[in-house]
Amino acid sequence: SWLAYFLSQSAFRRLARQNMTGSAGQLRVATTWLSDALIPVAPATEQTRIVAKLEELLSDLDAGVAELKAAQKKLAQYRQSLLKAAVEGALTAAWRTQHQPTETGAQLLQRILQERRARWEARQLAKFAEQGKTPPKDWQKKYPEPVQPDTTGLPKLPPGWVWASGEQLCEFITKGTTPPKELDPRGQKTIPFLRVTNLTDRGELDLSDGVFVSVETHRGFLARSAVYPNDVLMNIVGPPLGQVAVVPPTFAEWNINQAIAIFRAVEGVLPSFICRYLLSPVAQQWLKARSKTTAGQTNLTLEVCRSLPFPLPPKDEQQALLGSIETAMKALASQEQAIDHALQQSTAQRQNILRAAFSG
Repeated sequence: SWLAYFLSQSAFRRLARQNMTGSAGQLRVATTWLSDALIPVAPATEQTRIVAKLEELLSDLDAGVAELKAAQKKLAQYRQSLLKAAVEGALTAAWRTQHQPTETGAQLLQRILQERRARWEARQLAKFAEQGKTPPKDWQKKYPEPVQPDTTGLPKLPPGWVWASGEQLCEFITKGTTPPKELDPRGQKTIPFLRVTNLTDRGELDLSDGVFVSVETHRGFLARSAVYPNDVLMNIVGPPLGQVAVVPPTFAEWNINQAIAIFRAVEGVLPSFICRYLLSPVAQQWLKARSKTTAGQTNLTLEVCRSLPFPLPPKDEQQALLGSIETAMKALASQEQAIDHALQQSTAQRQNILRAAFSG
């Protein structure tokens, strides 16, 4: 036990790593180095006393760490419960008793669909005019209606809410592209190129591992996968699925790879509401039930994303709901940071205890 505790010290392990030999992927600590490593040896009776004290202190420390991790797990469960209550209307139940919407979710959806069709017809007429053609008879009948939501097995929504499909609530839902490595070897790279590792389960981007592409590649080969501030991104290749983020205004233009889908909300649907719903257990369970797994990789199709049922509250209730979520999430994040800090302190304390043991 004395020897095992000594070898488990971070200082010894760090020194061992510094003396590893071999090539990448096959590094090992040489047995000759281990044979020559200096190890303090206390009298046998003192070794026994120190090991007993170590076991006592480290057992207490382990119990504290277990409690912190249990609290961490409860906070994660609370986040999911909060999102579920939000997207099912429970979070704004009291708010609804005091506010009458100027436009219900059903009326908002009807307006969205009317405006969607009007935009399509305007584009078609512009094409006919550009080609010098007279619009053919019944040309309006060729309008591609967005997919209707399948609400089978979904929870009942509160008054004023309605189910809509992702395709109904977004200008478009598509995925990104990955350029060949040789396409962008030189030139100034200023457009951030997002991958799944940049998405999180908190609705925010993690840009600690940033990759960029040139403006030429962004507007050429990658033109169809350009994204802009307020676009909502979700990974469609996992595991894990369920990584979502709203694109911030840090850059005016961004791009994404083929493992990420874009949800561009129409007017009347708040991007943050789309984001929070995609992160909720209601959406995640629906999506995962329709995902395909092959060779250890989980995939979602764009058709599944477009048919995903979204609960649609009135716009002013969307704003109230997001305000409540953000307030609760800030408090949650503060508690999580405190737990993370305590866990880091526990790790440091473990090493302090071991260092004290072997310094006498």
